[in-house]
Amino acid sequence: MMKQLQGKSGASVFQYALLPQAPLPAVTIADPGKATLLIDQTYEKKSQVDLTEGDAVQTGQKLAPFKDSEAYVISSVTGKVSAIYPYPGDFGKNFTAFDIEVAADDVAPAVEDLEPTMASLRTYLVDAPGKPALDLLGDPTRPIHTIVVSGVDTDLLVASNQYVVRTEIDAIAKGIEILKAASGVETIAIAVPRDLIAGFGHTGADELKAVSLDYPSGQPKLILYHAFGIEVPAGKTCADMGYAFFSAESVANIGKTYETGQVPVEKMVTLIDKQGQVKVVAARLGTPVAAILGAAGIQTGDRDRLILGGPMTGTALYDAKQVVRADTDAIMVQDAADVTLVSDYSCINCGECVRSCPTRIQVNMLVRFLEAGQYEDGAELYDLHSCVDCGLCSYVCVARIPIYQYIRLAKYELARVNAVAEAPDEQ
Repeated sequence: MMKQLQGKSGASVFQYALLPQAPLPAVTIADPGKATLLIDQTYEKKSQVDLTEGDAVQTGQKLAPFKDSEAYVISSVTGKVSAIYPYPGDFGKNFTAFDIEVAADDVAPAVEDLEPTMASLRTYLVDAPGKPALDLLGDPTRPIHTIVVSGVDTDLLVASNQYVVRTEIDAIAKGIEILKAASGVETIAIAVPRDLIAGFGHTGADELKAVSLDYPSGQPKLILYHAFGIEVPAGKTCADMGYAFFSAESVANIGKTYETGQVPVEKMVTLIDKQGQVKVVAARLGTPVAAILGAAGIQTGDRDRLILGGPMTGTALYDAKQVVRADTDAIMVQDAADVTLVSDYSCINCGECVRSCPTRIQVNMLVRFLEAGQYEDGAELYDLHSCVDCGLCSYVCVARIPIYQYIRLAKYELARVNAVAEAPDEQ
């Protein structure tokens, strides 16, 4: 699924590979015996939750269990709530988990009062498969003038969005129609891999953009730079420049909701086995990773690694009980023999990280500050916030320093400190 070439600088250059013109149908994972639904709100005590153990739920039912809160989740299965508990995420993120024991009867009720408005979209589709970026629309302090429907995947080996572009173009066209009517945004563009550019003129998008197959061209900031001629300043986001990125899958699911009257509950996930073979599977939200591996006949052994995401930017899982969420695009299984060890060796100043960096950050200097926990100095002196999170620096590092992980931690810590500093005093 990816080609490795040699660039003029000698640094490794990867290319995304395309799926066949007529890709195999996605393998549907059977309903799990138990689904775990996550709500983006911290569980503190039972009294804050209206939903209780033993309550019956239906597929497609909107569950808003917290008192005085707008947080909700759409049930992906029919059954009974069996447990409610706190669920830890990455970098201090905390969720509330609802375990649902799946029943045989699976009837999805129709969505009521479905209109092409932002209120309707936010009522039912905030956490739909593909995770539509609805929170970026309608903010008067940061107006959006262009929605970019991204039909490319940001990591290597991942093919979820490309698969949707190949197989659900009519649903994408309907989703674009609904987004136009609901958001009032001036322009909707669709970005697809360069070699797929032909045949996408009937989506209803105002602009069609070709994205290079060279990795990491699928990163939103690089799409803006190369396809739109817009440079995102360090510390700013695409939304700050007036551009909101929606995955092709999220737009297709908006379209399917308005066509069928039912909120989709299946997520397209790229499954990458130990040999690097790729297949796209359709799994219900809340399906444990272990259930997907079992259905695919993939066995894991001692010291094998499970990765949520692709090989360059994915996150290692500590437990196969973790579940498919609205933004889960890939699951990768890495054999223990193929796991690259990291080290605490010092940088040898070979310069490979600088040559591979698409934004030409002086990574060899930046990592010295990040290793020492001097995040503010790293950001100010060596352009931490210019990083587009591609992971190439870690891949080419001769000393095997986990540079990308240091960068992720630094960005998280700075954001956390800034959030505390900007919070109003509670007096």
